[in-house]
Amino acid sequence: MTDSLPADVADVLATVLNTDSPVHAALRRQVPHLSVRARCTCGCGTAYFELDTSQAEPAPAGPGTVVAAEAQLVTEAGECPGEVLAFTQGGYLSWLEVCSWTDDIVVTLADARRWLPPHS
Repeated sequence: MTDSLPADVADVLATVLNTDSPVHAALRRQVPHLSVRARCTCGCGTAYFELDTSQAEPAPAGPGTVVAAEAQLVTEAGECPGEVLAFTQGGYLSWLEVCSWTDDIVVTLADARRWLPPHS
């Protein structure tokens, strides 16, 4: 989606924001103005964003913190080890989280890239 984001973040955002909804369309317009401010220290790949809000309009996602997009991860074996969530704050992309549903496995953004359906 953009050269300013790491490939894993850009690919996963492109996939989870790949719908025709007005919220996703507005969030896609924010992506060129995003940069990664920090990453989770556990190694999962969760990314916290910095966004120049003077360059982008807020999405109609509602006030406060909102899960604006989510997708379950499905392995080649059909198992669902976790999900990815795109959060907004005040209509602006705030962070992309990857989470495991059990303590038995750590799911990363690299895993999410493999286990999410490809975007068009």
